Parts: sequence; structure tokens; C-alpha cells
Amino acid sequence: MRTRNWHAHAITAVVGCTALVLTLTGPTAQAKPRDLGRETLAAGDGWGSEGVGTTGGSAADAAHVYTVTTWAEFKAALKAGGDAPKIIKVNGMIDAVSEGCEAFVTGGYDLQQYLKDYDPAVWGNDEVASGPQEDARVASAAKQDSEIKANIPSNTTIVGVGKNSGILGGSLQIKGVSNVIMRNLTIEAPLDCFPKWDPTDDNKTGNWNSEYDAVVVYGTDHVWLDHNTFTDGRYPDSERPVYFGKVFQQHDGLTDIVRGSNYVTVSWNRFQDHDKNMLIGNGDGLAAIDAGKLKVTMHHNRFDGILQRSPRVRFGQVDVYNNHYVVNEDQKDDYYVFGVGINSQLYASHNALSLPPGTSVGKALKKWNESPLTAEKNYVNGKLTDLIAVHNAEIPEETLQRGTGWTPTLRKKVDSPKAVPGIVGRGAGAGKVR
Repeated sequence: MRTRNWHAHAITAVVGCTALVLTLTGPTAQAKPRDLGRETLAAGDGWGSEGVGTTGGSAADAAHVYTVTTWAEFKAALKAGGDAPKIIKVNGMIDAVSEGCEAFVTGGYDLQQYLKDYDPAVWGNDEVASGPQEDARVASAAKQDSEIKANIPSNTTIVGVGKNSGILGGSLQIKGVSNVIMRNLTIEAPLDCFPKWDPTDDNKTGNWNSEYDAVVVYGTDHVWLDHNTFTDGRYPDSERPVYFGKVFQQHDGLTDIVRGSNYVTVSWNRFQDHDKNMLIGNGDGLAAIDAGKLKVTMHHNRFDGILQRSPRVRFGQVDVYNNHYVVNEDQKDDYYVFGVGINSQLYASHNALSLPPGTSVGKALKKWNESPLTAEKNYVNGKLTDLIAVHNAEIPEETLQRGTGWTPTLRKKVDSPKAVPGIVGRGAGAGKVR
């Protein structure tokens, strides 16, 4: 029953636990409260339930249950005990960049000087940035990288306590491990303090490129991401400045699943107010690593104000059902939902899309490579819509082929897509575990 607390209130925690024991053993004893840390992915609930299933740290003994309230405590708990099953309870909002970007500046980096040195009027667009300020940017970025990344070990469950717990500005690396659960967390995407200006990008008009996904699943099997809220939070892209005619991009992806990862279920999450949302497979030349893997199920998630990649798929058998996609007015001219990439096997059904008036429905699908897909029983603004037929009619130069060649079997209840907006609206995101 006793949990290890990585802060100065261990005595209080022990006293509280003792009081709980006395209450439970008295004449008016009640059932123990629900413990999210002990819950596992149900059988048949998406690709994450395949084979041995996903249990995370549910089998942790008392010595490997931690409650954390700071970024340092969180990282220490991740390291403790190696790959032994562990449960980490995040209590409150933990800030990985509590001292601000200034804490990472080194080597004389100065943004204003950087802008002067690499202004296209001075530097041009034929060569990548180099010199003292670029060197200082790289050194500063390395300091941020070492601080904000947290490596999640195998057999770990991370859960938020209550309705308002999570992580601000950290990058959670589920890399080269197995059996991880993350639930009930609000995760604010990391802000890249030192984006790189590449003068040669975007047909030599230049572009700002950023690092850090909020969550990256890399070379990992059996992962369950459930009832989390992923967002740009305090730093929406709409408020980023513009330099050299390009948005000073400080965000990368919210949740990327890449490099041979396999057996992942993404359920009942909210993804909101972000540009590049989710890659499943991050390179056309990675067939040797990704072919036969990247099996992912996404269901009952809400995507609100997401511009693209929900998801963009390469190689994987990806089952996407009962999700609600909400496109905002200011995004309707430059959006897509499902990206069809090389050798992708996307099966999208029973989803609901809410689009503003005048939005091209055909843009919901984006073709990157010749890969057939299945898209059926999807509703747009409450009306049954053949997304492939509409796409092919509106964008004939990107004609898509039907029939992904497989049928999902690892599904729990499939709700009517007409009911999905209400069901998902009430149940998706942090603080809504039922």
C-alpha cells in the first residue's frame, strides 16, 4: 500500500497511508478506490492487446510505486529499479522547463544576432547555416535536449492523479523498450527553444525546423496511450512570430510511432491545437525496419484544431475507427486528416468529421504514395460520405485505390459514427477515465 514519494513529504504520505488502513479495517470499511496504475489493456482492445498484451507496470511491488511532483523526481523514478515493473503517479502539472529557455543558452547564442547573420538578404539561400551563431545554437539545443527528454523503461505505467496532472514541455521517449502504459495525463508539447533556420529548405525559400515530439514510440512493442490530452497549451503555433517570412516553428509532433514499433493502442485521447500531429513510420526508405510492423489501433480519440497527420502512415496496418475530427475555420484551406504513405495499409471506418462550411471534403485524404486504403462508413457533418470517391472527384491527380487487403479483428464495441461526436466529446481526454 505504501508508495514511494520523491519529495520531502514522505512522513506525511506514510501517516496518510496508515490512516487509510485504519479506515478500511473499521466496521464501516468500503471498497478500495480505483487504482489506474493497476489497470491493464483489455483483451481484444486494438493491436496493443495482441499476443502477451500490454500490462505496463501493473504488477509492481510496493517498492516500485512512486508519486512525483517535479521533473527531477519523475526522471529519478524512471531510472529506479531498471526494467522491474513500476508505477509512476504524476501529481499535479510538472514543468520540464521551469526556468525557461534562458537556462539552456550557451556559447554566446543570441536570437537577434542569429537573425542578422542568416537573413536571406545577407546569407542567401544556397548554403546551410554555419558559423559562430549556428554553433552556439547547436550547443544550446544540446543542453535543452539532455534536460527535457525522459526515457521510459520497459514494464512501466505512468498515470496522472486526478483531473489536472501531467507534464509541461517534456519529451517522453518510449524508445527500444516493451510494455508501456500512459494514462490520464495532460501533456503540453515541448517548445524547441532553438529552432534551426535552413535557407535551402522549401525550394530554397528557407524554413524553420524544430525538434522534440511530446511522445515518441521508437523501436518499441506493446504500448497503450489512453485518456490523455496532447496540446500546444500555452504556446499555440498561431502565436509564434514570423522571421524571414516563415513561422518560427517551435513544435514537432505530438505522438509519433516509428522505427519498427509494433502493437500500439491509442484510445480515448484528445489531440488539440497543433500542426503536425502523428507519424506512423517516419521514412520511405525504412522498409527493412518497418515492414510487417507499425501495427497501430486508434479509436475514440478527438482531434480538434489539428492541421495534418492524424495519422500519416507508412508501411503499417493501422486501424482507425470511432474518432472525431474537428477542423477549425482557419485551417479549412490547408488541412488533411489521413495521410496515405508508402506501403501503408490504412483501414479507416466509422469515424466522424466536422468541417466548416466551404471546406473541401476531398482534402481529408492526402496521397503521398500509391497505397490502397479502406475508408468506409465515415460521416462528414452528420452525413454518410464516401471519402475516397469524394477525394478522387475533387483531386483527380491524386487518385486513390480501394482495398487495403486486411480486415481489423481486434476491436471492442464499434459505435455508430453518428453518435461518435457526443460519445467522444464526453469521454476523451485527461480527467475523463470512467
